[in-house]
Amino acid sequence: MTKVTLTVNGRRMSADCDDRTLLVNFIRDKLALTGTHVGCDTTQCGACVVHMDGKSVKSCSVLAVQANGSEITTIEGVAADGELHPVQAAFKENHGLQCGFCTPGMVMTSIDMIRRHGGQLDEATVRHELEGNICRCTGYHNIVKSVLSAAADMNAKQAAE
Repeated sequence: MTKVTLTVNGRRMSADCDDRTLLVNFIRDKLALTGTHVGCDTTQCGACVVHMDGKSVKSCSVLAVQANGSEITTIEGVAADGELHPVQAAFKENHGLQCGFCTPGMVMTSIDMIRRHGGQLDEATVRHELEGNICRCTGYHNIVKSVLSAAADMNAKQAAE
């Protein structure tokens, strides 16, 4: 057993775990943050995406001990002061979700995508960037629409500041 200490959604958290524990299982089972979903355990579906030190990662491909000392943001940590994150709000407004299973990973991937590309996003780029996230319900049209809408909103707010 190894003690793993992370800063998760701004709070320092520690727990003991087996050296083979995946970060997704550590987050869900040890920290009781169940918004990060387990879909495939083979990095195919993207339901487990979190931000580790500011970059999106599939938490089923990272051991908890590898993340020791890192700053982790899960879907539970993106809303602020009771307000949805702009990407969450865009998914809601543009019907970018149906069953919701893939949504946490889609939102986390989209936040990182917008951070990296800013105002340079177009439909082809969004579709390419989402290739590692599987949705079995929506056909992606409204997800892409949601990402582009959120990017426009976030860029407009940033330009106004």
